[in-house]
Amino acid sequence: MPRRLASAAAVLALAAGAAACGDDETTTTSSDTAPAESSTTVEETTQSTTTVDSENVNTDFGALTPDVEVDEREGTPPPPASADLEAAAEAAGCDLQLDLPDEGNKHLDDPEEIPAYETSPPTSGDHFADFNETGAGAFADGAFLDTPPANRVVHSLEHGRVAIQYSPDLAEEDQLALKGVFDDDRPGVLLFPNPEMPYEVATTAWTQLMGCDSYAGDATLEAVQAFRDEFRGKGPEAVTF
Repeated sequence: MPRRLASAAAVLALAAGAAACGDDETTTTSSDTAPAESSTTVEETTQSTTTVDSENVNTDFGALTPDVEVDEREGTPPPPASADLEAAAEAAGCDLQLDLPDEGNKHLDDPEEIPAYETSPPTSGDHFADFNETGAGAFADGAFLDTPPANRVVHSLEHGRVAIQYSPDLAEEDQLALKGVFDDDRPGVLLFPNPEMPYEVATTAWTQLMGCDSYAGDATLEAVQAFRDEFRGKGPEAVTF
């Protein structure tokens, strides 16, 4: 699937929104452009973030920290997506926790401060913010081999992103199947391992969680896709992707 990059006007609008009072980044619409080349040339933009020229990450609306490696593996093509989230989750044996309490959105200026979130993985709450960064402190959209900071991922969820997460112990074949879900529709999605959560596979959006105790093949993939399609772009600050 081609990457969706914002126009220069949308990027300027995002910057203007980030500078406004609170965390009210702008809401815009996305547009299609040709996919980026899949090289991995890294260019430092600040002391804390990097830019990678790869179709597996998009730093136009979020930061990539240098300690998180991009997942350049080729995923396995996924099955057709399910249109019914509740039915797909039930078929996969996954626990849907919808419309969870909003834990707030206070800005934290210390990137090392990780709040005690009420859910695992987190679905809302206080998060890191730096309005000098692209995305104001949110993590970049993309697939990663390392776990991004939770306080940045929560900021991404606030921007309408969906995070697909898996246990590092999940078989590589199954990791590549999840990577195939990401490859099939990259914009506004994060994919990464999470060693801290109590599930083998989980998906999160702002105040929304689907936790799967075990990976169940195509049934899990269909549930993950249904969750993505239901909640992507529906955060309280729907920043373009």
